[in-house]
Parts: sequence; structure tokens; C-alpha cells
Amino acid sequence: MTLPTFTKEAPPSVFEDLFEIFYAPRKVFERRRETPAFGVALLVFVGLLVGLTLAFKGLSEPVIDAEFQRGMAKAMRQNPQLTQEQMLAGKAWVQKFQVFLVAGYALLAPLLLGLALWLVGKVMDSKADLEQAMMVATYAMFPRVLESILGAVQLLLLPDTAITSRYSTSFGIGRFLDPATTSDFVLGALGRVDLFTLWVTALLAIGMMVMGRLSAGRAAAVGAMMWVVGLAPLVPALFQGG
Repeated sequence: MTLPTFTKEAPPSVFEDLFEIFYAPRKVFERRRETPAFGVALLVFVGLLVGLTLAFKGLSEPVIDAEFQRGMAKAMRQNPQLTQEQMLAGKAWVQKFQVFLVAGYALLAPLLLGLALWLVGKVMDSKADLEQAMMVATYAMFPRVLESILGAVQLLLLPDTAITSRYSTSFGIGRFLDPATTSDFVLGALGRVDLFTLWVTALLAIGMMVMGRLSAGRAAAVGAMMWVVGLAPLVPALFQGG
């Protein structure tokens, strides 16, 4: 009599995880709880954002122009000695190194987000270690890839006059605010009430519920605190009255 043989099913690949993170995040985090490697996912994230930046470089011109005009007006109010030539040189620098700036953001943002998530999680008695928090943060950033694609589609369809700030193609409150009459702090804060920012925040909460073995309530609190942490870059604008 021949005994049946059982073959162990191979675990899903990183690429399957990155696909499932959009519709079955808890399942992904549960699979990766004991093996929370995130290096490959991070490189994929960097590669995708850099690739999209190169592909849509021509389309992003209206956004760069709109942000430049806002920044130039503010800078010249604060420092009247600045010349338009200096500001134009700054814009040219940003355009020249745009790909490298995006690559730096894509590489560092998930790591800094993971560090913040780990620290915030400790406040709520999370059991997740730093590597697990980094993994959660890296996977949680992937909706930003979809956001970039949908933003590019809008830039293709909308007239240039409809683009008044980087929030003009967002999917939240910031889209409906006039950057000329709204302070930088209010614009940035309300700009975070956005489909993709909230999606990322929800993934962070789900990930910490699984990795940190938190209750749903504590995980939701972690998510809420992480949303508030995202306001940190706006603090200078608050004190400057912007």
C-alpha cells in the first residue's frame, strides 16, 4: 500500500503580496508576520515611482508650474531681495533632478514611516518589532502608485488652467480649496483628508493589528495618531502664519 504524499504549498511571492495588499491586506500581513522582509517590496516601490515619473514627466509640468508660482510668491514676500532669476534657477534645478528627488522620497518615506509607526505602536503596547513595522509601512505605501497613475490620467484630461496646486488632482478636500486664499497649513492638513492618504492610514492600522497583536480599537488609535504625525512637515508653516 502506497501512502499518499503531501507537498507543501509554496508561500506566495512578494509580487503576489503586493497585488493582494490592495484587496486582502490582513491576509498579506498574517502571512508575513513571521518573515517580515521588506527589501524587495521597497525596491519595487522605488522602481515603480521612478518609472512612472519618467513616463509622465511631460504631464507633470502644470503641477510644477503651479507649485513654483505659489512658492515664488511666498518666498518673495518673506525675502524681497530674492530675484525672479534665482527662483527660476531653483525651478530648473527641481526639474533637472526630479527623478532623483522622487527616488529619494520613495526610498526614505517608507523607512521613516516605519520608524514612526513602530514608536507610535509602542505607545499602544504593540508587540511588533522594528522590522515588522517597516514591512507594514512599505506595503502600506503601494496605494501611492495607483494615486500617481490616476493623477497622470487627470493631467492628461484636465486643462492646464485647472491645475492650481498639487492637490488639484487629489481625491480629497484639498482639491476644492483655493491655494491663493488658503494658508499652507490648512491646505496641507485638509489635503490629508484624501482617499489615498486614508487608505495608507488604514493599511498601517491593519498591519499593526496583525503584527502588533493589537485590538481593533488600539489599531485604529495607532492609525489616527499616524495621520496626525503626517502633519509634522506642516508645523513650520503654522508658526510662519502660512
